[in-house]
Amino acid sequence: MLQNVIIFVHGLLCFAIVGLVLLQRGKGADAGAGFGAGASGTVFGARGSATFFSKLTAVLATLFFMSSMSLAWFATRPQAAAPTSI
Repeated sequence: MLQNVIIFVHGLLCFAIVGLVLLQRGKGADAGAGFGAGASGTVFGARGSATFFSKLTAVLATLFFMSSMSLAWFATRPQAAAPTSI
């Protein structure tokens, strides 16, 4: 039962992380960046303080990692004896 809850939360975290990553805007995300107009900076760019979305993404990634570890732990636990009859 608990494993099903963790799987459900794990799926929600997956969709939330994907959504947050798609909402974030990169340093050179304007129209000219695709044609080389924003290529003068470094590869990832120097940013000041982290935005709310980047902090929230880090929190969700940590929760995703913890749910992944929980599911791995459930997978390695010995299962209860299966019923011998139908």
